Amino acid sequence: MPAGPYDDLVAHLVRSTPLSPSEATRVVAEVVGYFGEPVPDFVRRRHAELKRRGLTNDHIFAALETEMATRRFAPPPLSARQLRRIVYG
Repeated sequence: MPAGPYDDLVAHLVRSTPLSPSEATRVVAEVVGYFGEPVPDFVRRRHAELKRRGLTNDHIFAALETEMATRRFAPPPLSARQLRRIVYG
């Protein structure tokens, strides 16, 4: 198993799941990348996903506010206007 900053987590996943070391390493990298996504990228990505589901901006911005508060390192609260600026410039 290659040395890395998340060796303990990878080893735990290998012991506790049917994942191979390389699969566990990829899963950890995906999760770390997901939670390391910059706020503007997260807002744009989620806005596009929710828009494709047919939600209106009012519902989308409310959902984004809720979702951002649950992130591992939550950003400061953003107003609907700030979210709109991120999405539309």
